[in-house]
Amino acid sequence: MTKRIKLRTLLTGGLFTLLFLGLIVRIYWVQVVKADFWTEQAMKTWMTSETIRQERGMLLDRDGKVLAADALAYTIAVNPKRIAELEQAHPEWKLTDRIVSKLHIVLGTSESDLREMVTSKKEDGTYRDQREIRPDGWKVDKPVKDRLDAFREELRKITETKNVGLIFVEEQKRTYPNDSLASHILGYEDKEGKAVYGLEKKLNNELSGSPGFIKYQKDGARTQLPNGEVEFKQAMDGKDVTLTIDLDIQFYIEEALRTAYATYKPKSITAIAADPDTMEILGMASLPDYNPNKYWEFASNQNAFRDNAIQSVYEPGSTFKIVTLAGAVEEGLFDPNEYYKSGSIKYSKKDKPVKDHNNGVGWGENGMITYLEGLQHSSNVAFVKLGYEKLGKERLVQYINDFGFGQKTGIELPNEVSVPYSLDYPSEVATATFGQGKVLVTPIQQVAAVAAVANGGKLLQPHIVKSISDPNTGAKTITEPKVVRQVISPETSRKVGDYLETVVSDQKNGTGRIAYTPGYRIAGKTGTAQKVTKNETGSGYSKDRYVVSFIGYAPVEKPKVVLYVVVDEPQVDNAGGGAVAGPIFKEIMTKSLMHLGIKPNLPIDDEASPTESAESGESAEKTATVPDVTGLTVTQAREQLKQRSFPIGVLGKGNKVLQQLPKGGSVLPSTQQIYLLTDAKPGNVPDLTGLSLRDALEMCSLLKVVATVEGEGYVTGQKAVKVDGKWILQLKLSPADQPAEPPGSSPPASPEG
Repeated sequence: MTKRIKLRTLLTGGLFTLLFLGLIVRIYWVQVVKADFWTEQAMKTWMTSETIRQERGMLLDRDGKVLAADALAYTIAVNPKRIAELEQAHPEWKLTDRIVSKLHIVLGTSESDLREMVTSKKEDGTYRDQREIRPDGWKVDKPVKDRLDAFREELRKITETKNVGLIFVEEQKRTYPNDSLASHILGYEDKEGKAVYGLEKKLNNELSGSPGFIKYQKDGARTQLPNGEVEFKQAMDGKDVTLTIDLDIQFYIEEALRTAYATYKPKSITAIAADPDTMEILGMASLPDYNPNKYWEFASNQNAFRDNAIQSVYEPGSTFKIVTLAGAVEEGLFDPNEYYKSGSIKYSKKDKPVKDHNNGVGWGENGMITYLEGLQHSSNVAFVKLGYEKLGKERLVQYINDFGFGQKTGIELPNEVSVPYSLDYPSEVATATFGQGKVLVTPIQQVAAVAAVANGGKLLQPHIVKSISDPNTGAKTITEPKVVRQVISPETSRKVGDYLETVVSDQKNGTGRIAYTPGYRIAGKTGTAQKVTKNETGSGYSKDRYVVSFIGYAPVEKPKVVLYVVVDEPQVDNAGGGAVAGPIFKEIMTKSLMHLGIKPNLPIDDEASPTESAESGESAEKTATVPDVTGLTVTQAREQLKQRSFPIGVLGKGNKVLQQLPKGGSVLPSTQQIYLLTDAKPGNVPDLTGLSLRDALEMCSLLKVVATVEGEGYVTGQKAVKVDGKWILQLKLSPADQPAEPPGSSPPASPEG
């Protein structure tokens, strides 16, 4: 018995000894051999990390007005677990029904989907702690959050508890203060942070920036330890991009296009305005378009996302005759006083004759007219003789190439297209001289080519980015004009401008006479191209489907704006470039020249507005040049502006004018109000009641205030709130009873060539 007890004691002691030795070995292994590993793991437990969000760079117009920027947003979420607890304790409150009903009213989500979210459970059958209301409650604007915040306060009063299961997650989203204005240029950033279309996509690397972080040691309550280790990386904000776009000219373009789009109901309508000396794009738009703030609402219409200015190709029609004309003048082959026989021409034995657009009858006695008259009438026969007979295929192709057709322009926008061409047969050469057939062009190519005619013969690369600024370093990169090649001489450029001016100024023969504007010398050319259509027997030119256009520049003596308007399939009988596109061109061009401070050259006593046609003879609103009163006292500024009859609005309580809107040098109707900013403090917003949406947004841009808009039309109410140091101005708008007028009242004329 004693022996057995001793054996058991020995075994037990040995076992404990082995266990103790194993523990010693394990402690040595952990604390010595693996000390670095376990120290690192402990540090991970003690350390916590928070991301410091960067701001995406802003997109600005040439004057610094915000086109796209980051803004505060909120994601609406619910706590199903908390809602269920309150529902079980007090079923009489009907909390689930209340929340579902309110979210349905505010967000528009179906009640069945909301009920599923509000009562959602995990896989183990327990209620979730948080469920976001997506997509309708995802990154909503502050006015939406405010409505639901008021509702949450009501629930808190009813339940006498702070946590009622309705949560607002503070986030950041991209916002576009001007809604659809310049949407094809800007593109958008979706709610997942992906850049889509336009400059948002093209310049994503420059705009994005990079997030920062802070890592620090914490205790069990997640409180930072006073002497703990801290690691910090500063967030790098994205670069700000200033565009060449002038927001006012962009507005003029889109305003005119929308009116025409509603009037003519075309497949699409596009316009581009540029400075011919630099090829800076001043404005560019295409309809249909979309609102980048609500991009998902346009998903069913992909045409809304298509930028026809750079992505659609057309047979240009007679606007292309400018290329043939410039080549003929450069080669000394165009004599404006030389006669030829208009009507029709048979350039080869086997091909059908080319006819002029007046059914091949021609003009003048026995069809004999001068080449200058042929240009004014947009005679196809004249350009077959100039391009096919005089220039010849080789030189014609050389000028088409030199003017940039068949190749991309290189503008800083994604998805630009270009279609190569070849003129293999006599018929293809002949029809190319007047813009039909094998040579297909994009609107941006047309603008670049005609700008070369306007600026002294230099083909420039169009650009839409004026500068890129890095807020982190202060570095700034400026885009300089880039000359591709000299296409024609300055003397040829001057002559072609004079010839094209007669197309507008000649009120008897000029197909572009509808664009004539007293006081301005405008060079222009109309275009009407039949569209190719397919049928059972093959393909051919349609008799009722056209692409109509108008291209020109002004003032001829020193061009500042080149403008192209193209309308694809206007729903109007006998559509022509002069009748359909001409009035749109005239409206945009006149407003743009006035905005740029280019006065009409009118007699001193002539009160006719430059927007009148030559035939109207009607008196119109007087205009005056806005004086630059920046830096003056308010009293001095008032005196100068009153001398020119401008109404005045003073913003702020300062004594000195810091900024003015519109800027000095603009030529405006004397009824236009001039706003004077006297207080540099952001958020000092005056009463904007009665202003149009455009004027109100300009005012907010001037005051560096982010605005949100409810409704459309004219401001009827406003409320300013400050969130995270940023002012948010909530504008309420109601429509005004002001009927829009179509861009032109003249009846459509017969299609010109």
